[in-house]
Amino acid sequence: MASSVSMIEITDDTGRSEYVATLDGVEAGVIVYERRDGVIDLQHTIVRPEAEGHGVGSTLIRFALDAARTSGEPVIPSCPFVQAFLEKHPEYLDVVRP
Repeated sequence: MASSVSMIEITDDTGRSEYVATLDGVEAGVIVYERRDGVIDLQHTIVRPEAEGHGVGSTLIRFALDAARTSGEPVIPSCPFVQAFLEKHPEYLDVVRP
């Protein structure tokens, strides 16, 4: 039985204020954010039902947190999904605004 690996790509669509995930070339999910006063507020994570179970949400969150770490902008994890991710991955707590 052959297995295929889905390819998730993330881009920062600054015009939409969203990190956008595509799964095999089709938009699969987003994190809506707001940048203000040097802080990134991760407000809402949306994964399309047909893309659930493929790691889209976690990949989006990792991308957003890694981008914040690189830019030096602290994060406000307003989104409950981001909060739950941070509880499981304390290695990212350094990017959360105290």
